[in-house]
Amino acid sequence: MCGRYAASRGAEDLAGIFEIEKWEPEETLEPDYNVAPTKEVHVVLDRPLKDAEDKRPVRQLRKLKWGLVPSWAKSPEGGARMINARAETVHEKPSYRRAFAVRRCIVPADGYYEWVTGTEERDLEVEGKRKRPRKQPYFVTPADGSVFAMAGLYEFWRDRTLPDDHPLAWWATCSVITTEAERTPLAVAPAEGPRSLADIHPRMPLLLTPDRWDAWLDPARTDVDDLRALLAPPPAGLMRAYPVSTAVSNVRNNGPELLKELPASEEGTLF
Repeated sequence: MCGRYAASRGAEDLAGIFEIEKWEPEETLEPDYNVAPTKEVHVVLDRPLKDAEDKRPVRQLRKLKWGLVPSWAKSPEGGARMINARAETVHEKPSYRRAFAVRRCIVPADGYYEWVTGTEERDLEVEGKRKRPRKQPYFVTPADGSVFAMAGLYEFWRDRTLPDDHPLAWWATCSVITTEAERTPLAVAPAEGPRSLADIHPRMPLLLTPDRWDAWLDPARTDVDDLRALLAPPPAGLMRAYPVSTAVSNVRNNGPELLKELPASEEGTLF
């Protein structure tokens, strides 16, 4: 799954990377090194501009809430649980299938965090009490330092309890699509620890390589089989993973120091 990630690139950088045609200052966000569910995040999408005569899709950088709320939901309360959609079933699940057909986006990230429990600490008991296993966070990121373009979906939800002119009448939310984690060796692996992404967690966000960006964002592409082909895993060996401070486990901690690689001596032996 993907439950926490880092997104430090500013709007201007993202505009250059994704060839954004339209973004507004009020749509920009500060760097966030500890993105958690329900936070506002940057997404890239192709959509006609509101109230514009020209109805052609325009590539935009938008600010959405992470945690998808289906348009038919009675309330937004379940959004915090719908941060991920599985690539294998996204086309058929009621909460996602409509968005998959016509409202796809890219969620830019530096990389994502995942926690590994030390095998030697599982099921241990100390003085008759079960010892809480230590979890070591890892940061997974493209080995070449490029943007991690996560495949995503977005949706609009109308709060019927509010008048049309209320600023919170409409919710714009998104979800990240996940796939099976790679089992091939990492491009750069830590001296001790996981040798593949699957050793860290069985799921990972679906990385879209640049050659798929245009097709994925094109709202005119609605054929399910055609779209599912875009969900094929990227080439193996593009990622690296390294241990980071457990400070990232507290969402209140937020800064570039969270991305600092821990020396092996500080990481401890988990494998």
